[in-house]
Amino acid sequence: MSSPDLLIRGAQIILANGDLIVGNVLVRDRHIVEVGTEITCTQPTTEIDAEGLTLLPGVIDPQVHFREPGLEHKEDLFTATCACAKGGVTSFLEMPNTRPPTTNQQALDDKLQRAANKCLVNYGFFIGATKDNLPDLLTAAPTPGIKIFMGSMHGQLLLEQEEILEAIFAQGNRLIAVHAEDQQRINQRRQEFAGMIENVAVHSQIQDNLAALLATQKALKLSQKYQRRLHILHMSTAEEAQLLRQYKPTWVTAEVTPQHLFLDISAYEKIGTLAQMNPPLRSPEDNKALWQALHDGIVDFIATDHAPHTLEEKAQPYPHSPSGMPGVETSLPLMLTAAMEGRCTLAQVVKWMSTAVAQAYGIPNKGVIAPGYDADLVLVDLRAYRRVCREELLTKCGWSPFEGWNLTGWPVYTIVGGQIVYEKGKLHTQVRGQALTFKQ
Repeated sequence: MSSPDLLIRGAQIILANGDLIVGNVLVRDRHIVEVGTEITCTQPTTEIDAEGLTLLPGVIDPQVHFREPGLEHKEDLFTATCACAKGGVTSFLEMPNTRPPTTNQQALDDKLQRAANKCLVNYGFFIGATKDNLPDLLTAAPTPGIKIFMGSMHGQLLLEQEEILEAIFAQGNRLIAVHAEDQQRINQRRQEFAGMIENVAVHSQIQDNLAALLATQKALKLSQKYQRRLHILHMSTAEEAQLLRQYKPTWVTAEVTPQHLFLDISAYEKIGTLAQMNPPLRSPEDNKALWQALHDGIVDFIATDHAPHTLEEKAQPYPHSPSGMPGVETSLPLMLTAAMEGRCTLAQVVKWMSTAVAQAYGIPNKGVIAPGYDADLVLVDLRAYRRVCREELLTKCGWSPFEGWNLTGWPVYTIVGGQIVYEKGKLHTQVRGQALTFKQ
C-alpha cells in the first residue's frame, strides 16, 4: 500500500555535493523521489511551506545510551526518541550497557522488539563484548558492530586483558568500536589522588589524557595486526588526534562529541557533577586540537554519547556521582550555531552528523538528500536563536550541560521515513521508526 505524498516546498537544501539550492523535495513511500527547483505534484497529501528554512538529512547519532531495559528511571526508548525527534536525530545506534547487557541474540532481539513498539525514530543496537561471548559477537544480528569497554566500566563488559581483546580482534570481520581508556592507568591514578577526590574536577586528572592515549594505542595495534575494522568512540585528547594524524589506516574511523568540542575543564566550576562524563572533559588545548582533527578528516564524525542520569543521582558527591550527560536534543543546534559563527560550514555539519556516519557503518540509503534515499529529514531555522531551557527538554532526566546557551538551528520539522514526527513544537507520537540495516 502506497504511503501519502509529502511535498516540501521552498527550502534551502543542502545537496550531496555540499551545494545549497532553494528548491523542493517530493517524498513517496518513505523515500525521496524528486529534488529540484521545479516539481510537479498536483495533489500532495501533505505540503510543508519551508520558505526561510534549511533542509538537512536527519542526524544519525552513532553513540547513545538510552537505558532500556533495566534503568528506565533515567531514560527509556520512548522518552529518548521523543528527545531525538525534537533534536533532529532520525536514527541512532545504542550501546549495550543496559540491564541485562546486550551480549547475545536474545538480548538483542528483546531490544529490537521494544524499539519497534516505542521508538519514534530509526534504531540499531551494538552487541557488547565480554570475556566469554565470542560466538555471539560473530553471529548476533542485525547490529552495527561490537562494543568493547577497555576502561571506565564495571562487571562483565569491562575488558582490559590484552589476550581477550586479541581473541576478539582475531576472529570475524565485524566492526569493533572501543571506549578507549586504560583501566590500569585509571586504577593507578585513583590511588595517587585518593586524598583529593572530594572535588569533581579531579575526575579529569584521574582519567587523564594518558589513560585515553594508552588504550587507543592498544586498539590501533590490534587493528593493524589483524587488519580489523576499528572505530574509536568519543575521542577526547590532543594526543590521540596526533597519534591518528601520524598513523590512521583506511579501515579506522574516529568520532568526537559536542561536549569535547564545546566544553572544557572550566565547566566543573560552573555546573559541577553535571560536567562529569567518561572520557572526561579536557583542556581548551584539547578542544582546539579536536576541532582541527575534525576539519582535517582525522576525526570522521560526531556522536553525542547521550548518557542521562537523574538530577538526584548527579547531586551525589564525587566520586559517587555517575558519569554521563544527555545530548540528542542539543547536538544539531550546537553544530549549526558553530557553522553560523564560521567555525565550520553547513556542508561539514551534514557530513559529520549524517553522511559520514551512514558511510562508516554501512547504513544504506541514509544521510543524503537525493532521489532514492530514505526520507529522513530535518527542517531547521537558522535565523532564530533560543536558549537551552531545562523546562523545554524532552529527555526524561530533564537537564542539559548546555543549559542557558543561546543556539540557532533548532528543528522546526523532523521527518522519519516520510512521516512528520516533530512539527513546530508538537510531537506526533504515533510515528514509528524502523530497524536499521548494516552492510559490513
